[in-house]
Amino acid sequence: MGVRECPARLLLLSLLLLPLGLPVLGAPPHLICDSRVLERYILEAREAENATMGCAEGCSFSENITVPDTKVNFYAWKRMEVQQQAVEVWQGLALLSEAILQGQALLANSSQPSKALQLHVDKAVSGLRSLTSLLRALGAQKGAVPLPDAASSAAPLRTFTVDTLCKLFRIYSNFLRGKLTLYTGEACRRGDR
Repeated sequence: MGVRECPARLLLLSLLLLPLGLPVLGAPPHLICDSRVLERYILEAREAENATMGCAEGCSFSENITVPDTKVNFYAWKRMEVQQQAVEVWQGLALLSEAILQGQALLANSSQPSKALQLHVDKAVSGLRSLTSLLRALGAQKGAVPLPDAASSAAPLRTFTVDTLCKLFRIYSNFLRGKLTLYTGEACRRGDR
């Protein structure tokens, strides 16, 4: 009985371990290139925005927070080199990360922060860290290093300020749905990594 079961167990074990050593067929070379990944972050951002829409108490900041402008001129965007798009996305993501962290600190210092609001802010912080890592894997940071002659011709990042958590989450959601989605789609399509 023990002799016959041993080869069967070895076969079963080898079949279970075999996929660990092989790349998954059809898997995207970079996780961010799978649209479902970005859609998950967009959904979380929209949920946070929706949760704070009717919020009056505890959703206003004691100071304004600077955020990136999320408006996209599609004609100008299409004409941009992928490296220019990477610069704009990387700068916007960095500023948005700072803004969310600042919002988190202001929320923590408020008199009675809602646990639900804290949860949405914490998810946004975690999401932005993950997106930053995914963009690094895609090579966005390398593409975002402006060349000396490109730095002089590149327009500075447009910004404005927000004073509520709802507006901050709206910017977060718009940035993910707009510039980040456009950039990752183009970079993944071209294979620029």
